[in-house]
Amino acid sequence: QVHVVESGGGSVQAGGSLRLSCAASGYAGNLNWMAWFRQVPGKEREGVAAMWIGGGGTTYYADSVKGRFIISEDNGKNTVYLQMNSLKPEDTAMYYCAAARQSVNCGLRGSAYDYWGQGTQVTVSA
Repeated sequence: QVHVVESGGGSVQAGGSLRLSCAASGYAGNLNWMAWFRQVPGKEREGVAAMWIGGGGTTYYADSVKGRFIISEDNGKNTVYLQMNSLKPEDTAMYYCAAARQSVNCGLRGSAYDYWGQGTQVTVSA
């Protein structure tokens, strides 16, 4: 079984930065995609950023975070980070990390991911 654990959430004022970390452990040798999603109570889950860790490093971002958030990986360690800059109150959400075994393009499709973390809260105050 694969365990996905996020860390790094917290509270910050608008304009500030946070860095989230996500590590997948267990029988995780063949993971190909890792991604960040977020959800606000009462709203649908939103894909934020995704990376093809299986090769190439292809990345995808939601339009709402392009130019502000950066997803990166710790090569070969099934670990990704989400650097969040210029944070806005509308970025407030529970952030979830997810991992996928399949090598096809998973992008920001939540249904393509096999393993999910418990989430870490990000709160941005005005």
